[in-house]
Amino acid sequence: MTDPTSTDHLPPHPVLPRHYATEGHRVPYIRDLFDSTADGYDRINAWMSLNQGEKYRRDMLIKAGLTKGQTVLDIASGTGVLAAHAQDLVGPQGLVIATDPSIPMLQVASHRGVQHRVAGVAERLPVADSSVDLVSMGYALRHVNDLMATFREYRRVLRAGGQLMILEMVPPASRIGYGLTKVYLKYLVPTLAAIVTRGAKGHRLMSYYWDTIAGCVPAETVLQALREAGFSEVSRATQLGILTEYRARSS
Repeated sequence: MTDPTSTDHLPPHPVLPRHYATEGHRVPYIRDLFDSTADGYDRINAWMSLNQGEKYRRDMLIKAGLTKGQTVLDIASGTGVLAAHAQDLVGPQGLVIATDPSIPMLQVASHRGVQHRVAGVAERLPVADSSVDLVSMGYALRHVNDLMATFREYRRVLRAGGQLMILEMVPPASRIGYGLTKVYLKYLVPTLAAIVTRGAKGHRLMSYYWDTIAGCVPAETVLQALREAGFSEVSRATQLGILTEYRARSS
């Protein structure tokens, strides 16, 4: 298990030679991956989640206690699914900022009705100190470059008492659960993605998706990194053996 106290740099997973050759190639590879699949991304996710993904995201925001008038920063917002639901919950009195390094993804988010969009990465957020009530991130923690830098930025932008909510996917602990999930995400979903997007780009995206899930640091490493970054009330819950929610509070 990786010890986040041993280094200031903590990647979410090792270099993935099937996708890129060195650590320095990670960021441009990921950006190209999402830029090139932005148009079909929502269709892929609808297939993969059996059309339950949007409801799950909204339920998690409600569980976090998001209310009207609050300020939300949705990081790695992609096509803006989580941001759009947050926007509905905070109402016109509140503010939701969707940030993502992929301009094509943010363009899709604009078509969804997400009003405030800004290009940026998790390690360098374009937001003022202590200005946000809730930081959210949906299924993108595996794509950051540095967990420690990311979590320190999250704490920087959160107001005292503000909440962090990270939704992720982790391999099930049981052998049977892991095997079934691997068959679904490693083989079936990439094949469906290739059909949905009518090309190899969707297949490459979802192959990368599974490889990052399988190679990601253990959940306890993520929890420890959050504590090291200065968060309190750090917790983790799981559903269906694969859906994970990390929660924490800024002190």
